Amino acid sequence: MSSIQEGMGKASNTFRDLVRNIPGYKGYKDKQDRREADKLLRLHIAGSFDTLRRRISTLQMDLTEKGQLSVVMTLERALMKLQLLIDRLKTATYGYTGLFDEVKVDEKTLDALYNFDASLEDGVVQLSKSLDIFGSALPADVSKLAGELVMTIDALNERFSERQDLILGLRKGNP
Repeated sequence: MSSIQEGMGKASNTFRDLVRNIPGYKGYKDKQDRREADKLLRLHIAGSFDTLRRRISTLQMDLTEKGQLSVVMTLERALMKLQLLIDRLKTATYGYTGLFDEVKVDEKTLDALYNFDASLEDGVVQLSKSLDIFGSALPADVSKLAGELVMTIDALNERFSERQDLILGLRKGNP
């Protein structure tokens, strides 16, 4: 190891020690870690929903080949609503508040946000099951099932809208 590398290592350790002694830094770091974990969770769930979005797209192509165009249009609505949910998951707020904001987000609220977001994984399972049922019923008229699929995605979007209530303290932490 060169003397430059040794010097940089010592400087890095000194900086870390200095930062640890700043009042409030540990709590800030804990909050940042919670926010980052929540972001990663939401991106994972968004990816799972994106996989289901591609399944819907494939079903849509199958229906087009079978001439069931009215169902194709319903699935198009489902795709748009699902894409909206995916985008909302990817861009949702971290639960960050600035120093002078009226609404303060504490660790307990950040934990509640994480638990809330984790509960959205149930929606992935629910939508996947709905798509399994839809796919197995494909030779028949599936317009009713397509409508139910849209309602399921609407419910998921409404559920995600409740997330803001957690941040504002209008809803307690149970998912």
